[in-house]
Amino acid sequence: MEGVSEASIGDAAERIGLRTARRTAERVAPGVSALVASVRTLDHVADEVPAVRYPRTPGYQPGPDEDPLHAWYRKTSIPGTATGPLAGRRVAVKDTVCVAGVPLMNGASYLEGYVPEVDATIVTRLLDAGAELVGKTNCEYLCFSGESNTNATGPTHNPHRHGYSAGGSSSGSAAAVAAGEVEMAIGGDQGGSIRIPAAWCGVYGMKPSWGLVPYTGVFPVEQTLDHVGPITAKVLDNALMLEVIAGADGLDPRQGAAVEPDAYTEAVGQPVQGLRIGVLEEGFGLPCSDRRVEEKVRAALDVLRGEGAVVRPVSVPMHRLGGAIWAAIVLEGGLEMMMLGNAVGTNWKGLYLDGLARHQAGWRRNPDELPEPVQVSMIAGEILRTSFGGRYYHKAQNLARKLASAYEHALSEVDVLALPTVPFGPRPFPVEHGGAGGPEAAAGVAGGAAAGMDAPHLETDQTVNTAPFNCTGHPAMSVPCGTVDGLPAAVMLVGGMYRERTVYRLAAGIERAGRWQDW
Repeated sequence: MEGVSEASIGDAAERIGLRTARRTAERVAPGVSALVASVRTLDHVADEVPAVRYPRTPGYQPGPDEDPLHAWYRKTSIPGTATGPLAGRRVAVKDTVCVAGVPLMNGASYLEGYVPEVDATIVTRLLDAGAELVGKTNCEYLCFSGESNTNATGPTHNPHRHGYSAGGSSSGSAAAVAAGEVEMAIGGDQGGSIRIPAAWCGVYGMKPSWGLVPYTGVFPVEQTLDHVGPITAKVLDNALMLEVIAGADGLDPRQGAAVEPDAYTEAVGQPVQGLRIGVLEEGFGLPCSDRRVEEKVRAALDVLRGEGAVVRPVSVPMHRLGGAIWAAIVLEGGLEMMMLGNAVGTNWKGLYLDGLARHQAGWRRNPDELPEPVQVSMIAGEILRTSFGGRYYHKAQNLARKLASAYEHALSEVDVLALPTVPFGPRPFPVEHGGAGGPEAAAGVAGGAAAGMDAPHLETDQTVNTAPFNCTGHPAMSVPCGTVDGLPAAVMLVGGMYRERTVYRLAAGIERAGRWQDW
């Protein structure tokens, strides 16, 4: 194997700030060449990745006649085993989830052409349970938006009103379920990306406890925030899907060996009598809150009170700091992991996907093509990272533990916390994305005083109640609880770590009260 040239050594040294090394390149060349040659002997060894078991085809991109909501990236048919708890069920997965042989785009134009080499663990588990995987659903560009109009191929429309946001970033999964195209779908959640679209589309979305479901083979944003979970049309289906996909896989180091799925479906039929619900005061009365949404949430909790649950206010003042804690983590950590680390990074024992890393590196070819929400996040992350030496990321991770303790203290006195999933309803797209435009669709800032809000709000206000629980890892589920101006409103139920059963028990209590569309 040829040695490394002195010019290459000098260039590499300068890139990492070792400017004097160019003058000593001749002296260090033998050592550098020997080390590189040693590593390159791995070229002759096969990679160690999970085997792909179920036959499939790449599928196709449906046109507007077949996909009027623009919910789908690819449609395909991958039948699983003939028996199992999901036998005969059709499921979809967000287009952040690796399905071997089926393209993955993650909403980003530069990722077109990437075809994953493996199935994500959750895909294998769904197929092993008898499901048929019928396609991959659209999501926001690199999942960096709570709206649904940043995908490079176009916006995903709300199934309840064309031209309105379906919520993001798991926009297509929620829209496809709400439209009845599938009963079950997988979403991903780093700051609310399961729960926001579930809330705005009127379906059930569960962000499980951090680490309960393996993230292996799913496009990451930030390892300490990444979650994946079910979006469904019924609570029972949600619980069943979580039973199938939960549990350690031996490949995701975020999971302990003791992480086991529970019998979540058993909880769905249990009465709610005696369960204690803490109405989280800090999740209400926000500047961006629509008071009509809050009224729907309180009415849903009154339903549970009527079934014998104990409903009382609780206070966690630190909840209002959760958004800032989350922002520090996702801005700096997301930049490091997803962009500079090419969605693979280093320093952990998980599965590494080389093909994904090579394709993700393509963002550097034309970074100006990145949509504004991604650019804004990257610039803010770089300023925080370089100007302050990572101070805010470090402090935020420390404070996340304190925040988790504050929630756990409240949850020692009640069984769940309850608050609005998103404190306001879906908004129209800007005109350029096929929406009605107007002040609520303005880029960056949306006006809402006429809709019962006290002040205009930023797009990031969508995550004000959801994102803190990504920092702490608590299970949180969005449950539809009525409509405002004909569009869905939702309550979020938050349980103690690995206590999804209690969350499902209460969600089913609300579902049993009747059609939320009529509330």
